[in-house]
Amino acid sequence: MENFMPNRSSFLNTCSLGLILAVCPLSAAAAEPDRTHLPVAEPERPVYTELDARNASPPPRFEVTAPDDAPNVVIFLIDDVGFGAADTFGGPIATPTLSDLAQGGVSFNNFHTTALCSPTRNALKTGRNHHTAETGSIMETATAFPGNTGRLPNSVAPLAEMLRLNGFSTGAFGKWHETAPWEASISGPMDRWPTHQGFDKFYGFIGGETNQWAPFIYDGVHQVELPEDPDYHFLTDMTDQAVSWIKYQQALTPDRPFFVYFAPGATHAPHHVPKDRIARWKGRFDQGWDAIREETLARQIELGVVPEGTKLAGKPEAIKDWDALSDDERRLFARQAEVFAAFLEMTDHEIGRVVQAIEETGDMENTLIFYVLGDNGTSAEGGMNGMFNEMTYFNGVQEQVSDLLGLLDKWGGPETYPHMAAGWAVALNAPFMWTKQVASNYGGTRNPMVVHWPAGIASKDAIRSQFHHVIDVAPTILEAAGLPEPKSVNGTPQVPMEGVSMIYAFDEADAADRHTTQYFEMFGNRAIYHEGWLAGTIHKAPWEPKPRRPLQEDVWELYDTRSDFSLANDLAADHPDRLAELQAVFMTEAEKYHVLPIDDRTVVRVNPALAGRPDLMGGRTSLTLAEGMTGMSENVFLNIKNKSKTITAEVEIPEGGGQGTIIAQGGRFGGWTLYVDEGVPGYHYNFLGLEHFTIEAARPIKSGRATLRFEFSYDGGGLGKGGTGTLYVDGKEVGQGRIGRTQPAIFSADETADVGIDLATPVYEPVGSEAGSRFNGEVSKITIEVHEADVAADASVVKSLQQVARATE
Repeated sequence: MENFMPNRSSFLNTCSLGLILAVCPLSAAAAEPDRTHLPVAEPERPVYTELDARNASPPPRFEVTAPDDAPNVVIFLIDDVGFGAADTFGGPIATPTLSDLAQGGVSFNNFHTTALCSPTRNALKTGRNHHTAETGSIMETATAFPGNTGRLPNSVAPLAEMLRLNGFSTGAFGKWHETAPWEASISGPMDRWPTHQGFDKFYGFIGGETNQWAPFIYDGVHQVELPEDPDYHFLTDMTDQAVSWIKYQQALTPDRPFFVYFAPGATHAPHHVPKDRIARWKGRFDQGWDAIREETLARQIELGVVPEGTKLAGKPEAIKDWDALSDDERRLFARQAEVFAAFLEMTDHEIGRVVQAIEETGDMENTLIFYVLGDNGTSAEGGMNGMFNEMTYFNGVQEQVSDLLGLLDKWGGPETYPHMAAGWAVALNAPFMWTKQVASNYGGTRNPMVVHWPAGIASKDAIRSQFHHVIDVAPTILEAAGLPEPKSVNGTPQVPMEGVSMIYAFDEADAADRHTTQYFEMFGNRAIYHEGWLAGTIHKAPWEPKPRRPLQEDVWELYDTRSDFSLANDLAADHPDRLAELQAVFMTEAEKYHVLPIDDRTVVRVNPALAGRPDLMGGRTSLTLAEGMTGMSENVFLNIKNKSKTITAEVEIPEGGGQGTIIAQGGRFGGWTLYVDEGVPGYHYNFLGLEHFTIEAARPIKSGRATLRFEFSYDGGGLGKGGTGTLYVDGKEVGQGRIGRTQPAIFSADETADVGIDLATPVYEPVGSEAGSRFNGEVSKITIEVHEADVAADASVVKSLQQVARATE
């Protein structure tokens, strides 16, 4: 496409001296600003004594601009994909955009993340370790201990805010997952929402995952109404938004560099992909995960992304050999991999559209791109069989192969919320052994990363093997932009960045490492890298229901990473002194960066009361709502699970009969709703999309004012039990029935509670969702009350939640 926008260099060259003095601020005619304290201090305003403005000259206009020749900056961060997935790094999945950028830049094969999403993201965008950023784990498992509170401190300002205050335009698109769950509502505070974290523009979702077919998304802090488009897919939508923003920004202000953070929800579950893309991968994983691992290693050696002589690390014991699987298992698992591959290929394609948009602005030469293939290793959270609905994992329901086979043709489509079997996670992290969550093994933490910057990197199609970590990205960007690390931001003194710039390695393949020590820790899985050696311990596998042993009794492994790329040769028995030395280094680093005390609980930390973090609904037993209150995540809504409840709705039924949702929580893959369908009031409970329970009146409700009440009497005796539901209209019983099972832990990661409409996917298909489910009457008031079923049910919470995670078999 013809270049229709002037680039920044040509714009600056057109400024005459007079224009610079009048319009181009902070030029050579003005003193260089002090950028170590942000925002840059404004100059003192002059005092005039002249009466007539025609006899006086105004001072130069003050505006902070980026340093001359500062590059545009783009970070592409993919979700849940490891070292051995992309063909650029020897994997089986086509990633042509990544390959093109690698051929024009440098590829880092010794780059590391934290093993989990929220921690990697905050570390990436602050240049500090994840515990320094109070993100020891994902936001939904924050605790009361320093290092794990889930609230980014003001003393750890993000890179985006630093760049914005230095004259960059800033935009974030896609997944956020850095806002404390009790702050993710209209009540805020909004301090840790994207638009208060340095981004002028945000278009995406706040939580950890979303339904790609029916996402709950924000533009800034405003909810986005989904279009009535049967082909809608969020990945394409967010790309359209990013492309539009880049072109718009450069058209209006070509002199101003931009910072774009593009973070798809892909390839995190749910794996949602159009059918035509999935079809292209049919049969390409039939050889199974063991063969895929071997083929991948051979290509990695041929490409030079791993050294000659690298061996495949062993598989975890729980992962069966492909040849030992049944025909049904192989057929199911191959389909799961086909969908995942299509998802990654689609993601790379959409990133290519963003790259093309930058090229069309004419400023690709001076755009610094980081393409980070994964915020951790590929996810094994699908368990041994995978799942059609990821929410079954969090509710302790084991999906069987026989149950899943009937969904093969729908896999990846709107009727599924799928994840793949853990064997594929191990295969797509080749040549390593472990996966996401395992911070003590490079399968969980080593991710491919490509840097592309034509104006700043002379090397092309080159591999760099210096040890680096995600905290090194922010200082690299500051150095590339010619900006100092600020000592204070918005009045708060800053914790110094803990990463190091990678620029020294861009054009020097043999440059000595500058990042020589790095700790890793996630839910008790922990390791220390120090001067080429790695010591670590596998405390708990992602699919195991509890830790293998107490923290004090963990068995540590030792690897010389300089000669053992894949961590295949454990040297702990041969070098006990070296191991003890590294364990001591870990404890020193852990104390320094607020890693201690280590909390190895996982699912139990989803419960705020047990985790010790704030709960917006903490201690409350009732919640009163009204029409227009929508988009309430489970973290900011009254918890009605494992309890008796009463829902009372005061409504106005229109002439001709009522229709639509009065209140709903959750969606197609689990939830409940009070509704009116063709004039008939009812209550529907959707158990994980597996079982449905409906209690309806026998006849339509009359027009006019009415009070609907639904009472649920919980059986008690533990979590996830059933109960009896009774429906009333104006105090008169109109329906009763059994609800056989209830969800004990979570309805959805991204579906919300909504009054007067059911957003995203429908809890109850006949009533529908989005605009089609909007209640045609008036909902003036809804009160939800919860009542404890019995003491035994409450006392069993801790024990039951500890057992929610799926067992190995």
